[in-house]
Amino acid sequence: MTKRGELYRIPSKGKLAGVCAGFAEYFGIEVWLVRIIFISAVLLTGGPFFVVAYIACWFILDKKTDDKKTTSTASNYSGADGKGWRNEDEEGPIEVKTKIWQAGEPPRQAARDIQTRYEHIEARLRGLEKYVTSQEFQLNREISRL
Repeated sequence: MTKRGELYRIPSKGKLAGVCAGFAEYFGIEVWLVRIIFISAVLLTGGPFFVVAYIACWFILDKKTDDKKTTSTASNYSGADGKGWRNEDEEGPIEVKTKIWQAGEPPRQAARDIQTRYEHIEARLRGLEKYVTSQEFQLNREISRL
């Protein structure tokens, strides 16, 4: 069983206010399924309770903020605090769905995303190796030793 975080509304992924998107992320299912369940509940019960509950969630739930922070290329290395090299466009783990209603990516798309990430990491590693083996690196190292 996965550990659930806090319940937020996500306007960037939602159609109206992002309430359904927030519930979908909280429960780990697709947004379209939450919308179908909500619309079915509104139509089958006459609607007032669920419409009022949706509006209440709209006002009660906090917006989810973007966790992505922009970093400059020069600040990608943070050696002082021990974190090493950072990638400014890292998105975190790729979640692969095993059932159609689960949130995540289909296996083929996840494989493409992983391949793209590794290609990006390889390009960065090649650039790092090129710098470390260059005359500029040796000169900088000798100057810093003085």
